[in-house]
Amino acid sequence: MHIRADHVAGTFFVAVGLAVIALSGDLPVGQISMPGAGFLPLLIAALIILLAASLFLRANESPSFAEIEWDDVRHALQVIAVTCAAATFYIYLGFIVTMFAMMLVLLVFIERKNILHAAVYSAGVAVVTYIVFVHVLQSPLPPGILGYW
Repeated sequence: MHIRADHVAGTFFVAVGLAVIALSGDLPVGQISMPGAGFLPLLIAALIILLAASLFLRANESPSFAEIEWDDVRHALQVIAVTCAAATFYIYLGFIVTMFAMMLVLLVFIERKNILHAAVYSAGVAVVTYIVFVHVLQSPLPPGILGYW
């Protein structure tokens, strides 16, 4: 069998789906009429597995894994590093500060965008997202160093 890119991706995402199921196994699933905390992770993991399996089965249409050019790995690793840093400081700095800083760093240092435009965009997205989650959806987010709004 010739290993193709979608064979690798499909296998990876099946493993991710199985890991989500294993890690969320402690959460109660509940019933359709009254779903528990484990219902959504189980549903999403099942969809990931289903879609990954279909990706694997149609892998003959993808390029060979050996032919993939890895010239964008540096960019991907930079994005992963910034995202990991944001996840690390999320509780301490709070949602607004963390999301603003993450988007600003991604836009200015990695994507090389204008700093003024990036700052305005980052601030707008962070504040609007915070308002939607906290006030519309009534989902608490960590306030961090800004305190409660």
